[in-house]
Amino acid sequence: MEDNLAENPENSVVKISFDDNMLARTLFGEHNKHLRIIEQAVGAKIHTRGTDIEIQGDQVMVALARKILKELYGLLVEGYPIYPTDIEFAVRILSANDRTKLKDIFLDTVYIPSKKRPITPKSLTQKQYIDAIRSFDIVFGIGPAGTGKTYLAMAMAVSCLTQEKVSRIILVRPAVEAGERLGFLPGDMYEKVNPYLRPLYDALHDMMRFEKASRLIQQGVIEVAPLAFMRGRTLNNAFVILDEAQNSTSEQMKMFLTRLGFGSKAVITGDITQIDLPNGTTSGLVEAKDILQGVKAISFTIFSKRDVVRHKLVRDIIKAYEDLEIRKEKLRSKG
Repeated sequence: MEDNLAENPENSVVKISFDDNMLARTLFGEHNKHLRIIEQAVGAKIHTRGTDIEIQGDQVMVALARKILKELYGLLVEGYPIYPTDIEFAVRILSANDRTKLKDIFLDTVYIPSKKRPITPKSLTQKQYIDAIRSFDIVFGIGPAGTGKTYLAMAMAVSCLTQEKVSRIILVRPAVEAGERLGFLPGDMYEKVNPYLRPLYDALHDMMRFEKASRLIQQGVIEVAPLAFMRGRTLNNAFVILDEAQNSTSEQMKMFLTRLGFGSKAVITGDITQIDLPNGTTSGLVEAKDILQGVKAISFTIFSKRDVVRHKLVRDIIKAYEDLEIRKEKLRSKG
């Protein structure tokens, strides 16, 4: 791959020549779809002739587009299959820090045999999160919806179980939702709490075949349970995930953290902007974040809206609500 740069701050031109015909076509995308995504994101014009590319526009944006294309081509050389969403993630990552190496992020595959498409981090924060889970016994993942906190934790749990690093997976959630109380729902206790645990089942079934997941649940190798059911237990040789931890009370969080036994890992995920506890009740996640930051054996990964990997509208929605909170805070300070 060769390139040359014509310097002019207002109208820079970069020409890149790619060696491999097939990889270049994959990089460009069907009908140059991938190039259009990059064009729209950086505001530079990209023209193709065979396997050659010419990028024209503002010097900074041209340099960014060049970096994106070269990094993506490097992934293809390594055998990584690029999808349109990967182009968007690459643009976001390199726009934030153009010194980042995409190989360090995208090629860090979480091992799950039954997945046709590898599960990999899609942002630098997600990469740091996976590394923290590998290195620490207790990891907190805190941030908005759609940042992959629970999904990546689940992937790491299934990977550890498959490689026999743990003997079981325990998935836990507080049975608390906005304005609802279990006592008013029909059915026995398991029927009442099951809707609250459904998102954990959904993530699990995305990691392995339904039949296998169901068999492991029946055998007790995988357990999905409400947080209240953890009291009095000691969890040895297990990978434990506490999801939606912002809805745990202070007492519940302390109880959960002290359940961890030998050979176990715990990942606690939550969004401290979405607390559904009654007014005046302290969130266990908020308190833990405040008092455990100094404990060296515990890792905290803080996600932001930049790390959202769902539909781009999710990022826009999160930003809209953040802007609303800023306006409310300004009004409160004036009052």
